[in-house]
Amino acid sequence: MLCLVPVGCGTSDPFPEGSTMARIRERGTLIVGIKFDQPMFGYKDPASGRITGFDAEMARLVARDLTGSERNIRFVETVSRERENFLAQGVVDMVIATYSITEARARLVGFTDPYYYAWQDLLVRAGDTSVDDLSDLDGKNVCTAKGSTSVDRLRTTAPGAVLEIVDAYSVCVPALLSGRVDAISTDDTILRGMQAQNPGAVRLVGKPFAREPYGMGVHRTDTAFRDHLNGLIARWLRDGQWDRAFMGTIGVSGAAPDQSKPANR
Repeated sequence: MLCLVPVGCGTSDPFPEGSTMARIRERGTLIVGIKFDQPMFGYKDPASGRITGFDAEMARLVARDLTGSERNIRFVETVSRERENFLAQGVVDMVIATYSITEARARLVGFTDPYYYAWQDLLVRAGDTSVDDLSDLDGKNVCTAKGSTSVDRLRTTAPGAVLEIVDAYSVCVPALLSGRVDAISTDDTILRGMQAQNPGAVRLVGKPFAREPYGMGVHRTDTAFRDHLNGLIARWLRDGQWDRAFMGTIGVSGAAPDQSKPANR
């Protein structure tokens, strides 16, 4: 019988000596860079301190595979602009943090195959009818995060918008509610999390204008770890674990997985 879980499957180590997988197994803890301020993906509950969301569930599945338990994990808060540095410096083993795969980033980071597809959209105040499309952003103040793909795309698709670029998306919500900015732009599922936390106060425009493939990030040269993670993602897409993680997090908002789920591999 083939044993897929490294701990409790016998005395032999299933991972190559010196590999990241073997090192994590020996340490007994997976260290993951993740967002702490993005509901439905990576969010630190202020009351319990628990990290919740789809990215957190993906990380726990990796921890279970490598250490035998999803509890053997340490989350490190990682904002967009820190992701590449944390991987290069070895602060974390991997990053799962709404990390869009781009050609420029792929020169710095080892990306897995996409585990999720998001779509860039706009979030505005519920009573504001002046913004209903990208073409309405001329002269409008739009909040987005430093180091995100949203910044470059907005500069190209909405050159008349006035961008307020912040360190974390959590800064954008109070700015929108206070009227300091007119819109927030990032991936739709992140915006849905903001909407869920502010019911009746904000609305998702619902006119997505770009697809964002999310990948798990590892050190640029660590092809063995990346390949192992690709195998895990393919398995989760086939065996229902991806669907369970989605429905327990993003699916709570009423979102369907149709456009977000990669094809089975």
